[in-house]
Amino acid sequence: MVLGLGTPRATAPPALADRCQHSNGRTLEDPLLDDSALAGQAAAGSQKAFRELLERYEKPVFSQVYRMVRDRALAEDLAQDAFIRAFNAIASYNPRYKFSSWIFKIAHNVTIDHLRRKRIRTISIHGSPNAVTEEEQARTSPILESPDERPDAYVENMELGNEIEEAIGRLRPQYRAATLLRHVEGYSYQEIADIMEVPLGTVKTYIHRARLELKELLAHLVDETHDGTD
Repeated sequence: MVLGLGTPRATAPPALADRCQHSNGRTLEDPLLDDSALAGQAAAGSQKAFRELLERYEKPVFSQVYRMVRDRALAEDLAQDAFIRAFNAIASYNPRYKFSSWIFKIAHNVTIDHLRRKRIRTISIHGSPNAVTEEEQARTSPILESPDERPDAYVENMELGNEIEEAIGRLRPQYRAATLLRHVEGYSYQEIADIMEVPLGTVKTYIHRARLELKELLAHLVDETHDGTD
């Protein structure tokens, strides 16, 4: 997936030289050039510096958005909107904070704005699309399957996963976002607070209330398990 900035919604700053030199002698091609330095160059007018940041964060941002909307085309559109907003607001970035938190925060806001307008399902049982190992995929899946699981049990788990999808899709956007960031993407409570721009206690409240609502929404599954036969 390649996100383009050649859109009328973006106001591109004037480009600098093709090869932007950093104060310590590093260039854009140097992988050691940190995000803050690149953001500073981008704020000064370097489109190439911003494109380097885009390359670094394109996949993680898309992954975060995809986990929320579960639609690849929509996730690409929302991720592009997030990068366009970041491109136009790069001068406001404060280098005292992590660039990753700043860009994820923008992506979160774009996605939440969409979810408030559209009520859609938001979780997949197959783990984060950004997971690169089986361990990461298992850790980011809401259902962990046993390696020796019977085919019929696997189908039951798939059906259970669909029930969970529906239940999480019925949560209000803020509860939904906090739940996904915590239990699917694996962010800490403090990281979620930074991304959502709310106090740490609010994040804990969101997740606690989401768990209570999910428990109620999924209560029938517990009843079916207790009443079922072997």
